[in-house]
Amino acid sequence: MLTSLAQRLDASAADSNRPIANAYNQAGDKYLCYADGDPGQLFAFNGRYAYGDRQIWKLLDEKLRALFVSGTQTVRILDLGCGPGTWLRRVVTRARELGFRHIFARGIDIAEDQVRRAEELSASLSRCHGVELQFEVADICKRLPEADASIDLCLCLYGVLNHLPANDLPPVLSEIRRVTRGDFIATVRAVGSTPTVYVGAVEDASTFHQDNKNDRFEVEFQDGRRVCVCSHLFGAAELRARVLPHLAIKDLFGLDLFHGRFAEDPRWNPHSDQPCQQFDTALDRLEAYYCRNPGFIDHATHLLLVGTPHMKVAALRPRIALAPQAAHG
Repeated sequence: MLTSLAQRLDASAADSNRPIANAYNQAGDKYLCYADGDPGQLFAFNGRYAYGDRQIWKLLDEKLRALFVSGTQTVRILDLGCGPGTWLRRVVTRARELGFRHIFARGIDIAEDQVRRAEELSASLSRCHGVELQFEVADICKRLPEADASIDLCLCLYGVLNHLPANDLPPVLSEIRRVTRGDFIATVRAVGSTPTVYVGAVEDASTFHQDNKNDRFEVEFQDGRRVCVCSHLFGAAELRARVLPHLAIKDLFGLDLFHGRFAEDPRWNPHSDQPCQQFDTALDRLEAYYCRNPGFIDHATHLLLVGTPHMKVAALRPRIALAPQAAHG
């Protein structure tokens, strides 16, 4: 009886997640360029969310360096909702450069086409000595095969947690706590963010609507595709409240309050060859000043959370200093 009930629950979860998998499958290879920029330039950070990407990478690079300096020769990374595998390729590539002798990395996603693309792009990296890199079609709402306290870096970036029904969050966060011994790094869409249609550029949509009360997002694209998926936008206070029962929060701040809003659009703004470093530096200072401000944080494009299963560090809450000039990949 219990087995039968579990099977029905699994089937129900699979059915509820199918629209999300279908949406990202239909997005195809275009999603990679939209989300991460040129796949041939892994550290160019020239995608739609370039500023946020650079800050996430700065954090991940610091975490990898700290692990290596601590004397460990082995690093284990888990990427939940890996998409086309860009972030896992970045982390594994950097871990090799630092000199880790053994690198175990696994990425999972419910979209089969995204996992296929991740495998294709990672083929040569997977064959490198000391690297065990895997991508699998799997649901993060199910129990993870990783052993207790085995993961040094657990990632869940961009819209993954936004797509989970509220009732699925506690068991997912509990499972993340179980397998993680280092840090859990997640980003989510903020409730006051600029619009997104998740699987492509906003300009590709003819109509869209986010219903945050019912956690429902609908979009009709100009090519006739229609997508309806679970979508919940988070405020910083809500995200903190949901995570704290499971993980200590080392940091929580907004990503991209200003850069995205001041970004030029080649379809509208005239092209300029004049360098704008001074303007970008001013925006960086604004980002650093306001990214944790309660009056501003919920208007960021994304919220970045750093959690840990080790509750003893909860009171420390170290902060990541954003550079006064643009970060480099």
